[in-house]
Amino acid sequence: MTQPGAPPALEALHAVDTADLAVVGAGYSGLWTALLAKERDPGRDVVVLEAGTAGWAASGRNGGFCSASLTHGFDNGLTRFPAEISELERLGRENLTTIGLAVEHYGIDCSWEPTGELVVATEEWQMRELTTSFGEATARGLDVTLLDRAEVQAEVRSPRFLGGLWDRTGCAMVDPARLAWGLRRACLSLGVRIFENTPVLRLVNERGALRLNTPRGEVRAGRVALATGAHGSLLKRLRHYVVPVYDYVLMTEPLTPSQLDSIGWRNRQGLGDAANQFHYFRLSADNRILWGGYDAVYYHGGRISPARDQREATFRLLAEHFAATFPQLDGIRFTHKWGGVIDACSRFSGFFGTAYGGRLAYAAGYTGLGVGATRFGANVMLDLLSGARTELTSLEMVRSKPLPFPPEPVRSGVIELTRWSIARADRNEGRRNLWLRTLDRMGLGFDS
Repeated sequence: MTQPGAPPALEALHAVDTADLAVVGAGYSGLWTALLAKERDPGRDVVVLEAGTAGWAASGRNGGFCSASLTHGFDNGLTRFPAEISELERLGRENLTTIGLAVEHYGIDCSWEPTGELVVATEEWQMRELTTSFGEATARGLDVTLLDRAEVQAEVRSPRFLGGLWDRTGCAMVDPARLAWGLRRACLSLGVRIFENTPVLRLVNERGALRLNTPRGEVRAGRVALATGAHGSLLKRLRHYVVPVYDYVLMTEPLTPSQLDSIGWRNRQGLGDAANQFHYFRLSADNRILWGGYDAVYYHGGRISPARDQREATFRLLAEHFAATFPQLDGIRFTHKWGGVIDACSRFSGFFGTAYGGRLAYAAGYTGLGVGATRFGANVMLDLLSGARTELTSLEMVRSKPLPFPPEPVRSGVIELTRWSIARADRNEGRRNLWLRTLDRMGLGFDS
């Protein structure tokens, strides 16, 4: 991670150690788990083992949208968990509020801006879908506003925007890396021991405990929380449910006052468009525009490689789309470009479970919307490890699993056919072909 202000790496593990709780992974999922574990029980001995440095992967390089949604958006949640969507929305908004309070309590300097999110329509069929979503959301008491063309242009000016749906309270903008570093510092302040550059190579089931082997040491723990996202290989069953998908982002130079005035955006909401292959974009603290999404890429075999963090064909495509969206910013330079892998599952929202007789809990599959949902998932893991039935462990979302992906080479074929079909639907007024309708009936309605 090259962003200025990164803390120096902590020491790697070079000993045989013990812990009440060992957390594998120091992204948001692992850091929230460690922090909440100490808040629940300050006397609990908690160790975090991180293969790189805290927040180096998806947690430190995401788009910076901290959404209240636990289900990858209201519509996805309504489709998959209709009986408990109201409860999930309540829990999600409580979770977002608590994240904001934690940022304040621990003094985390991460440009936290609870500005909400505006989803814009760029085609008439998208406006029809937003209107339907508006009706479903307001029926459940959500604070959303449907904007017509004039109203959306008053918020953010683009010749492509035909209308929009503004969720005023369901999302906050955040500097992702600084949030990760702040959570790391908060963990350390409560006595969590964090070892960086310490990959866990093997997990061994011993009598009454689990042993985690690392290159130069080991930890024996009574309980383990597995929070490795797309990088997990310690629990074989997760390989059937999670695929690594690459997402790419551009960032402009800071906008001048006149450039910013030309697009409006005075309320600084996070923005996304309503296409199946969607873009997401926001303003940074220094008024750069982060512009990403659309071209989610799965590479055959699912191998993760740093070389794939850069993809010039996608960056060129994103730049073309940016120019069409904001022609008034013609000539603006992109100063940064990056990519990274997210842990995608077939239902597009996190799933949870246990192994080793309940001594290990895991959370995975957030599919790019885990900035906020990982805190919820951390509480789920801690509840599961306690063995008690709680409000969270009683949820269908927590008790159920997504459908697994088929093995290669079928997996690559299915994903590519789905991507082709999604692009075709966007060109065909949103009409989904037979393949997508089949996936919908199976509970596998994909977007990008």
